[in-house]
Amino acid sequence: MAFVRAANKDEVKIGTICELQVGGKAVALANVAGKFCAISGLCAHQGGPLGEGELEGQVVTCPWHGWQFDVTTGKVAQSTNMGVDAYPVEVRGDDVYVDVD
Repeated sequence: MAFVRAANKDEVKIGTICELQVGGKAVALANVAGKFCAISGLCAHQGGPLGEGELEGQVVTCPWHGWQFDVTTGKVAQSTNMGVDAYPVEVRGDDVYVDVD
């Protein structure tokens, strides 16, 4: 595993999600009640920017066509058979690291 620094933990407030480039990949980094989760930043439907979506609890809604994903697993909220990649996350001090390998 190769963890890469993605953000300072203060940059992603509780209840928010943001779009980042980590190791050359688009990543959506969410803060769910103080726990950081990272999934692919590209919607499985048509590549919409999940990091620009609305986060409610642990579900992000793609701003393009409304597909919803669980940010803890990457799975489509309505079907566990579909989804996007979910990445391991570590908090080290004030920094959030993501492994996109």
